[in-house]
Amino acid sequence: MQQTLQNLRQLKLSGMANALASQLEQTGTYNDLPFIERMDLLLEEEHLTREHNKQQRLIRAARFKLNATVQDIDYQHRRNITKSQIAALAASSWIDQAHNLAITGPCGSGKTYLACALGHTACLKLYSTKYYRLSRLLLALTQSKAEGTYAKVLKQIAKTQLLIIDDWGLEPLQSAHRHDLMEIMDDRHNESATVIISQLPTDQWYASIGDNTLADAILDRLMHNAHRLELAGESMRKKLSKLDPS
Repeated sequence: MQQTLQNLRQLKLSGMANALASQLEQTGTYNDLPFIERMDLLLEEEHLTREHNKQQRLIRAARFKLNATVQDIDYQHRRNITKSQIAALAASSWIDQAHNLAITGPCGSGKTYLACALGHTACLKLYSTKYYRLSRLLLALTQSKAEGTYAKVLKQIAKTQLLIIDDWGLEPLQSAHRHDLMEIMDDRHNESATVIISQLPTDQWYASIGDNTLADAILDRLMHNAHRLELAGESMRKKLSKLDPS
């Protein structure tokens, strides 16, 4: 039996190996089960183990700024969000439909936390996800041009099922950056979901892009099917600091 367990692990069937070891430790529970039922239990455990491992790989690859979950979202402070709104977004049908999401609100209102929480849920549902601050995304694209990997990086971004871009509109865009965003939005249009996080209201995004023609093209692809969360209220960081005497 030890050889069997070793063989299972060498074949990377660790879920089955662990389940078999558990069955051997609880002989009174499993001995009377038919062989096929015991095998089904082993296969189910292998499936669950692989799914969990994939979820963890997706979460690590997403590189979220915050360790956030939908279950831990704070609804006590009035921020213009409801449990029903978040529940609908957490269901993730908008990702399947390649819709976008715009999260706006003042500094500290919890925009990034909400986006990371929804991204975490997407990973648990096995959607490939990636979080970027806009400045870091544009820097990565600039570096890829120098390294000759620009097309490859664009393809990787296009394949990501949920792309989260934070700090939209925080800094002026250079001409090359506007073209980079146009490439990204064009690749993802009606193909993949994108979350944009910004302190600016959506009606100021056009001016923040800085080029009328490209602003039209980028925002047309981004906003025509976008869901919106418009957060309000005082900074959550300030509120929490007031509650913490330390």
